Amino acid sequence: MLMRWLPLILFASLGLLLWAGIRLSQQRDPNAIPSPFIARPLPAFSLPMLHDPSRTVDSASLIGTPYLLNVWASWCAPCRAEMGSLDRLARRHNGKQFHIIGISTDDHADKAQAFVVGAGVSFDNYLDKNLVLENMLGANRIPLTVLVDKDGKVVRKVYGAREWDSRENKALIGQALGVKLD
Repeated sequence: MLMRWLPLILFASLGLLLWAGIRLSQQRDPNAIPSPFIARPLPAFSLPMLHDPSRTVDSASLIGTPYLLNVWASWCAPCRAEMGSLDRLARRHNGKQFHIIGISTDDHADKAQAFVVGAGVSFDNYLDKNLVLENMLGANRIPLTVLVDKDGKVVRKVYGAREWDSRENKALIGQALGVKLD
């Protein structure tokens, strides 16, 4: 008799497990911003500067200028690979039409700082040691680049390394942030 009901029991159990998994994934972080497009304000945050922890950046101070937020770690090979293109983009455009901000998720600030100095990175980097911003952004992998408009709304999330100073990606940035890049 049990053999007759076994397929139904297994099917019902699988359905229950699937439902529970979906419910748990929906309850991860109420502030997590879905991917890849959203028009929702970035929740408030404040992070210490990597090379000078007494200085901080907070979301309120960034309102009025669009920005590119890059979440990275010194141990992440793809993050390291794209840093050069971000720096070239920063040297040409940072502070003019938009800002470029790096957010390290390293556990040890000294390792992140050594990478930034060694790579000659020219734009400001901050430390998200407690992964506050990473969790808000729903970053389940890095590098993650988030484009935020002048009103503080996330307009695009891009996972994975890119050549940010390429013609294609400058067009993506320009369109998303409403700025003109040569």
